[in-house]
This record gives sequence, C-alpha cells and structure tokens, in this order.
Amino acid sequence: MQGRALDKPSRRGLADSARFLKTLVAAPRLTGAVAPSGRALARTMAAATGSPSDGLIVELGPGTGPVTQSLIEARVSSERLVLVEYDPGFCRMLERRFGGVRVIQGDAYDLPHTLASFAGQAIAAVVSSLPLLNQPPRRREKLIGDAFALMGRAGVFVQFTYGLQSPIPREFCANRYSALRSRPILLNLPPAFVWTYRLDRKDSDAAEGR
Repeated sequence: MQGRALDKPSRRGLADSARFLKTLVAAPRLTGAVAPSGRALARTMAAATGSPSDGLIVELGPGTGPVTQSLIEARVSSERLVLVEYDPGFCRMLERRFGGVRVIQGDAYDLPHTLASFAGQAIAAVVSSLPLLNQPPRRREKLIGDAFALMGRAGVFVQFTYGLQSPIPREFCANRYSALRSRPILLNLPPAFVWTYRLDRKDSDAAEGR
C-alpha cells in the first residue's frame, strides 16, 4: 500500500522544522527552541496583543513565521507588521512568504538602532519569540525597557517561555511592569506559557507627572 503524499502545509511544516533545527545547531544561543512555535502557541501570542486597531506591531525573532501567520489571521494588516530577524535565510523566507510585511535584518537586542527608520511612528505591541533565558538578566531588562520606550504607556510586550518563571526577572518588573502569565499551552511541543507585560499604572502616571 502506497503512503499518502503530504499536503502542502505538511511539507512546509517539515521543511520549516528542518531549517529551524539547522539554525539551532549553528547558533543555539540565538535560536533556543527545537521547532517553530505550534499553532496553539502562535495564536495565543497573537491574541495577547489585544488586537490594537492602529499602530505597528513589531515581531522579534519571527523565524519561519508561525506567529506572523497568526497575527495576519487575526486581521492585522501586513502593512502594520515589522519583523526583526537576525538570520538572513529566515529574512528571505519571510519576505517570500508574507507579501507586504516589512522585514528588518538586525539585532533585536538593539531596538533603538534596528528600528531607527520607524522613529516617530506609533508602535502598539512588541511580540517576542526570542530565547530570553539564554541571555543575562540585564540584557533582558534592556530589551523590555527599549521596547516600552518605543511604545509608550499604552503598549504591550508579549513573550513566550517554556518555564514557569517570568522571563523578565521579577526584580526588574517590580513597580515598573505588570506581568500576566497565560495558562499552559499543552498543545505546543514542549508545552509553553505566554507572558504579557504592560507598564505599571503607578509608574506610567509618575512618568507623566500625575
């Protein structure tokens, strides 16, 4: 009995996983996962943005684009999406796969420089698939600080992790950011959590002199 040929989405998934593993072997600190985010995780991350009606949505470390796809399925127009990806091969793939999306090949840990061409444009959300736990705490603190400096008080920072603890250390969140963890996403391999960070109300009011 002949095996049934894989459909196009299945072939794409296998190809994406193979590319992801190749990148993981080449640069484990930059990849930090064994496979692209599953659909359940990607959809949870897209939903965590709160579906803002305007402003750019910046995605950090999109890889092969599962979260990008979920954002588009959630009716975020391609013109509002800015993808920051370090790997040139992933950048070329993303440009082919998502017409109209702006892809920036650059360092997500240096957002003021990487996103300099978007200065003055409103940014509603930053969605990160970066392997933050591979980075020292101070670098994680700088990343979220830079993100909120670009977004302002209404912004939201979304990050997934495989661990129970906040990927932004608690001592850095205290009196600065509110942090909300999702239920475990058991359909992802391995199971994951999505963390949503916003500026603490007291902190943002103080910054505006209230």
